[in-house]
Amino acid sequence: MMSLTAIVINLLVAVALVASVLKDRNKTALALKVAWNALKRLGPSVLVVIIIIGLFLGFIPEDWIAGIIGSRSGILGVLVSAFLGSILFIPAILAFPLGASLLESGASIMSVAAFITTLTMVGFVFIPVEIKELGKKFTVLRNGLSLIAALIVAVLMGLIL
Repeated sequence: MMSLTAIVINLLVAVALVASVLKDRNKTALALKVAWNALKRLGPSVLVVIIIIGLFLGFIPEDWIAGIIGSRSGILGVLVSAFLGSILFIPAILAFPLGASLLESGASIMSVAAFITTLTMVGFVFIPVEIKELGKKFTVLRNGLSLIAALIVAVLMGLIL
């Protein structure tokens, strides 16, 4: 059964689509065509990531996840999560369901917050390109400050929630 949040979001999208069609049918058709092409292009890679995440969560025992990044792992678990988030390349839209699955498997809020924030803010995968385009000093400074900010966010989330 669909959650209330999903129903509300789908209704808002439907209303926005109807409003768009009423305003300009041609632009709406063009936008839907662009969206369809993007889905065809991104769909396979998103599906592969979902399958990998499913396999990961299916084969790794919950007690192992709880032991490595659970509440008893302390700062080491947060650092492990931050490291993984920094080096992995997962679309942000998939990071949130993965974070929820990790929480259900025993990960701490701080660890999941560190994982998601570093995943979106720190980009070790793109460091060579970033250095080439923006310079070494900027790249190191941006990634370093992003890592520090991600860890602060993780600690605050752990304290608040």
